Amino acid sequence: MDFSNRSYEMELLDNTNVPFIDIKRNLQELEFINKHLGGHRGTIKGLINLLPEWVKLKAEGDTLFICEIGCGGGDNLKAIDKWCSSKDIKTRFLGIDINKECITYAKENSGSLESNWIINDYRVVEFEHCPDIIFSSLFCHHFTDEELTSQFLWMKNNSRVGFFINDLHRHKLAYHSISLLTKLFSGSYLVKNDAPLSVKRGFKKNDWVNLCQSAGIRNYSIHWQWAFRWLIIVTNE
Repeated sequence: MDFSNRSYEMELLDNTNVPFIDIKRNLQELEFINKHLGGHRGTIKGLINLLPEWVKLKAEGDTLFICEIGCGGGDNLKAIDKWCSSKDIKTRFLGIDINKECITYAKENSGSLESNWIINDYRVVEFEHCPDIIFSSLFCHHFTDEELTSQFLWMKNNSRVGFFINDLHRHKLAYHSISLLTKLFSGSYLVKNDAPLSVKRGFKKNDWVNLCQSAGIRNYSIHWQWAFRWLIIVTNE
């Protein structure tokens, strides 16, 4: 199998007619994967890296405003909220997803998390007050390189401090490992199909370099994260 170039094969979750019960099971399993295979850890690291820049900008009593695009079931926002609460950082959250079933589950899954939710394409969302930090997790691989160039610019232009991205490393070991794990343990046909395919649609380090350069972004860093994730951190100039 050739991993030299990204696959653009469509994932099942990208279809518009997936029943809610199937999406819910998929999101539940993704939360488990994020929790135990480093997804949430990478997201927290992205936040930690941008916090010093927010501290420089914030006024007395300011609340940290965090927005996730492609928020899915909201588990990343829950993980951030838990971490911020442990550090006595006052936060407010916004989750954006084009899939209404994902937002329905996110509201159900969010527990005590205080967040606003928007069902829409992130590209048409306009902010009265821009978020301090925007991020995405397992979202970028759903887009073409051309679309991602525009996405990077949107995140940069709509965030006060900067943005970060947590997504997959395109690697044969990652592909075969997640294929085996999902066959053995997953009860979701969406996860069994889409998890390995997501790796094929993922990225190598040079892909991120090219995307940042295409978007004219200079102040960025790229970090490899366990297990087979990339964390890209962009600070606004």
